[in-house]
Amino acid sequence: MTYEVLSHTERLRNKVFAIFTDDVAMPGGGSALRDYMVHVGAVGVVAVDTDGRVALVRQYRPAVRQVLWELPAGLVDVEGEPLVDAAARELAEEVDLAAATWDLLAEVHPSPGCSNEKIRLFLARDISPVPETSRHTRTHEEAELELHWVDLDTAVGMALSGEVTNAACMVGILGAAHARDRDWKPLRPASTAT
Repeated sequence: MTYEVLSHTERLRNKVFAIFTDDVAMPGGGSALRDYMVHVGAVGVVAVDTDGRVALVRQYRPAVRQVLWELPAGLVDVEGEPLVDAAARELAEEVDLAAATWDLLAEVHPSPGCSNEKIRLFLARDISPVPETSRHTRTHEEAELELHWVDLDTAVGMALSGEVTNAACMVGILGAAHARDRDWKPLRPASTAT
C-alpha cells in the first residue's frame, strides 16, 4: 500500500512538538486530511533496587487534570545527547538517583494514531543516591515530585487494576517484571535504543 503525501502544512510549533496537517492519497482512491503531532521524543527509567522495588513518582498532568503514577522520565531535548545519557539525566533530575547498570527495556509509540512520539524505556539497576551537592533544583510540577519505592509485583497489580494509566509507566512496569522473571535475559544493550 502506498500513502502518498500530497501536501504538508505546519499548524503550530513549540519546543516540544509541532502539529501538521497532511493531505494523504488513499490506496483506494481519493485523499484524506490527517492531523498529527511531531514530537522531540522521550525517555523513561524503570529503576529497580536490590529489594525488587521500582522507583515511581506522582506527577500532575494538565492535559488529564490528574496526578498520575509515572516513571522518572523526560524529553530528548539536548542536541546530540545519547538516549541512555538522557535517561540518566532524568533519573538524577527527577528523583536524585544514579545507576551503574543500564539496559534497554522497550521502545514505545504511546499514541501513534495522532503522534510520532517514541519513548525509550531503560532499566536502571545498581542504584545509588546523587550526592547532595550535585542535585538538580526542580521547578513547576517537578518541584512536587516525590520518590515512591513500590514492590515490582505490587506495581504490576497497580498497572493491571487501572491505578497506573500512564502508558510508558505501564509498559515499563510490565516489561521489568517480565525481564526479572526471566533472569533479565530479554534485555537489550542500552546503546541499541533508536
